[in-house]
Amino acid sequence: MKVLQINSVCGFGSTGRIATDIADILIERGDDCKILFGRGTAPEKYKDISVCISSSLEVKLHGIITRLFDKHGFCSKAATRRLIREIENYSPDIIHLHNVHGYYLNIELLFDYLKQADIPVVWTLHDCWTMTGHCAHFSAVGCTKYLSECTACPQLGEYPATLYGGNVKSNFLRKKAAFTGVRNLTIITPSKWLAEVTKASFLGAYPVIPIYNGLDLDVFKPTTSSFKKQHGIEDKKMVLGAANVWDKYKGLNDFIELAVKLDNSYKLVLVGLSAEQIAALPKNIIGLPRTKTIKELAELYSAADVFVNPSIQETMGLTTAEALACGTPVVTYNKTAVPEVPDSSCGIVIEPGVDNIISALDNVNFSAEACIDRAKHFEKKKQYLKYIDVYKKGLR
Repeated sequence: MKVLQINSVCGFGSTGRIATDIADILIERGDDCKILFGRGTAPEKYKDISVCISSSLEVKLHGIITRLFDKHGFCSKAATRRLIREIENYSPDIIHLHNVHGYYLNIELLFDYLKQADIPVVWTLHDCWTMTGHCAHFSAVGCTKYLSECTACPQLGEYPATLYGGNVKSNFLRKKAAFTGVRNLTIITPSKWLAEVTKASFLGAYPVIPIYNGLDLDVFKPTTSSFKKQHGIEDKKMVLGAANVWDKYKGLNDFIELAVKLDNSYKLVLVGLSAEQIAALPKNIIGLPRTKTIKELAELYSAADVFVNPSIQETMGLTTAEALACGTPVVTYNKTAVPEVPDSSCGIVIEPGVDNIISALDNVNFSAEACIDRAKHFEKKKQYLKYIDVYKKGLR
């Protein structure tokens, strides 16, 4: 079986690692695979099976056009033609799409080709961009225009940010025309929540199957950590929050309010912050940038007494599963997909609100063993082998 994956990046970031994790499983099985990606470089291990189809200049130009004219996904024709030539040269049995946004593809050219080539397609949606006229997430602002037709978007300043919003309706209609009508296409979502959202959109005519993002349990496991000792908080209950990018939707403001209300027996630690965010934090929050290695992140999860995820828009919430794998119980808001990660043996799901977090912290009493046992449900090989079954069904 020859599987061609297409994504914005290869081997880094959540979607890039998913692509290479799937490649590892295919190679282990004796299958053939290739990854086409839009920007950056691939890790050395994957350079022989990957090709970057876009230059940094092309990516920047696509970004500029998006900022000025809200044309994200409708530029990069030359790069997309190169991608199509790579597909034809490789002649795959299955094409597996990941993010088709990210300033590197022309979606109309690509999907015109897919309809003509009649190659089975599997498409993993990592966010909601495919079904809107602009934004990648809409739940936090309560927007439901994607159900009928996007017009004026309330999030023009969010990714993919634009200065002008005149193309929202046009983008929606062009996406709908491009993305519908592929004869053999199966959609994968990383949560049941996103599966239901997708089924309600114009993509609902396709089969939609939830497969959770996978977790590397060889890395995310209880790990010896000196963090509490280094920071003089051995006598405190350490409450950890983690995000790749912190903003109001991830719950940064809730943590700041929590720092004011929590008593002195707790210590808040946030990881993944920018230098500016760290400088602006209250002094009773320990703020950290993104860790240099995943092992360092596992050490932080392991040091914490509880992990809090106050995000109000997630398509899965992998940090919550990572914390569980390190033996740390969790408290999460009951928004979007995050409540699917813990169960009653390892976490508490609450209505949004800082006072609710405080009440939950007083009732966290779960064993590390129960947390680790729950995390096994998200083990990456267990999850990504499910893709093999999807591939095989597409070939029938």
